[in-house]
Amino acid sequence: MKRFFTLEYWTDEGWFVGKLKEIPGVFSQGETLDELKDNIVDAYRAMQESAPELEHAEARTLEVGVEV
Repeated sequence: MKRFFTLEYWTDEGWFVGKLKEIPGVFSQGETLDELKDNIVDAYRAMQESAPELEHAEARTLEVGVEV
């Protein structure tokens, strides 16, 4: 099964730095955008391997209002 996530990225001192918006804590960097994409996939896989129970946890949602 292939899942799709949103890669939010920016440049910092010549590096492409990014995170997966839907998966908190998955960050990476690369010298090129293609390298960042490869590295972010590796970071996601490493996170899944270190905490496989998170993938099967029963998740619930709750709407929370924030005054802006």
